[in-house]
Amino acid sequence: MKISSISLLLLLFIAITTTSSAHNITLILSKHPEFSTFNRYLTLTHLASEINRRQTITVCAVNNAAMDDLLDKHLSIYTLKNVLSLHVFADYFGSKQLHRITKGTTLTATLFQATGEAPGTSGYVNITNMKGKKVGFATEDNDGHFSSNFVKSIQEIPYNISVIQLSNIITSPAAEAPVAAPADVDLIDLMSKKGCKEFAKLLQNTQISKQFIDLMENGLTVFCPIDKVVNNFLPKYKNLTKNGQISLLLYHGIPDYHSLGMLRAKNGFINTMATAKGKNNKYDFSIKNDGDNVKLETNVVTAKITGTLLDEEPLAVYKIDKVLQPSELFKSQSINSDDSAMGPSSGDDNDGDSDDYDTTNNNGGMIMNVNGGWFVTFVLSIYLVFG
Repeated sequence: MKISSISLLLLLFIAITTTSSAHNITLILSKHPEFSTFNRYLTLTHLASEINRRQTITVCAVNNAAMDDLLDKHLSIYTLKNVLSLHVFADYFGSKQLHRITKGTTLTATLFQATGEAPGTSGYVNITNMKGKKVGFATEDNDGHFSSNFVKSIQEIPYNISVIQLSNIITSPAAEAPVAAPADVDLIDLMSKKGCKEFAKLLQNTQISKQFIDLMENGLTVFCPIDKVVNNFLPKYKNLTKNGQISLLLYHGIPDYHSLGMLRAKNGFINTMATAKGKNNKYDFSIKNDGDNVKLETNVVTAKITGTLLDEEPLAVYKIDKVLQPSELFKSQSINSDDSAMGPSSGDDNDGDSDDYDTTNNNGGMIMNVNGGWFVTFVLSIYLVFG
């Protein structure tokens, strides 16, 4: 009886500490040469990493001939990303689900809608059951014309990922509209118009905006606090020396491009534009994936990414809900407490030696983790059976 109980508890422990097998869209499509072009452009547009990190998703692939028709339009890589984003649904649609849609029609959100690039609701796709057991796909405002049909299922991992083939690219004037290359983007203007005007002013007032702009061509990631939190933080900012103010602002930039998917996969420390200025101080912070949220943790505050202003390689700009405060400038405190810093420090604090980068990437593998609460439950179960 005790042996059976032990076996049962061990099986329970394994079940509750193991997540589902992660999927890898690149590997799935690599088994099917007829989708090689579609697969390649998922990688080039960084959509593959975004697909891999999501737990419930549908990818609508088209064969090489259909991709050739799309490429003949000579769209920029940034516009192609929008078009392909329209073919990635934020919900699960296997073959059975497609043929059993309630009332025969439904609207589903796509990654094009999720990026904020889609005007209005143009990032939604209409899926409709048609005569002859056909399933049609079109943008929401399609005037009854369906530009693409369901062909077959390529691979399904129920309620995790469904990869299906469509007959043609889903046509969308909104998705195919020209997108400015990041080099043509006015960074200050972008932030000013999308909720980060006060942070943009600080960059201009300290005359370090040029340092950000100079990095755009080779790769730059910017975390801009929203106007409200910058205004609330200004008294502390003004108490810093000029060099301290510059270091604080540079702390909000990473001298490399990081898509949201790349940030989610990182889960480790990362250097900032202020790192080189810190001498013995690191001026780094930790990136953590917390479910659907990406958190940025210093020893002083924990900020959360709340929106994307732009994510087009080589430039990514994200909105955050707090000003990032490095321990080199502010007194450390528990990141679980109120996230306002206690005040400026001497700037001589050093957290000790640690790796600047964590190259761990669980993409496409079996992920194991042990949740403290479940572990306690397991121990208590052992006690109840054998105690």
